[in-house]
Amino acid sequence: MNHHSPLIKIAYPFIRAWFWLLFLFFCAPMRRRAHANVPKAGPLLILANHISNTDPVLVQYSCPRLIHFMARRDLFNWTFIGSLLRHWRAFPVTQSAADTEAIRRAIDLIGEGHAVCIFPEGQLSPDGNLIDILPGAHLIVRRTEVTCICVGLKGTNHLMPHPRVTPKFAFTWLTATWGAPRKFTKADSREEFLSWVEAELRTLSNQQKPLP
Repeated sequence: MNHHSPLIKIAYPFIRAWFWLLFLFFCAPMRRRAHANVPKAGPLLILANHISNTDPVLVQYSCPRLIHFMARRDLFNWTFIGSLLRHWRAFPVTQSAADTEAIRRAIDLIGEGHAVCIFPEGQLSPDGNLIDILPGAHLIVRRTEVTCICVGLKGTNHLMPHPRVTPKFAFTWLTATWGAPRKFTKADSREEFLSWVEAELRTLSNQQKPLP
């Protein structure tokens, strides 16, 4: 079983404080809303919109429990970020293809009772607006019938705009707003699930659905 190491659990409050101070230095204070909605235990699939490479930090900061992240495969080749991802038990995903290995990994972690976060758009939004939700998340839900919760992120694209990989002064709040958890079953269609994810992420990140 792949649990977070005891060292991470002990160090987490200090790491969390360090990131808070680091982001504050860049005039990007983090805040969380409705985080009491997050189930404190049990398997959980977290779905977030994706507007910056710093999004995982805001999601973890705002969440009351430790998370396993599905992270872009090439990030593991970067010395510092790759080491950090491995310590946090992140696992790689290939964005340009249906990565069955990453999906199986997520299913296994959920089966062990962990919280797993994925970015269902499959890539960074170039302009901060929600892009199409990919069906991979539904494969996980159909196999596990896991409780799902969405979190809408705002502001991180001012701290590290696409395609930057270094932060800049943001002069704005970084906000994570949590929705209400929902449990899906095998009887729920892919269309129903994907429509729910899109509606939740738009509402929580204050984005209107574009006109046809």
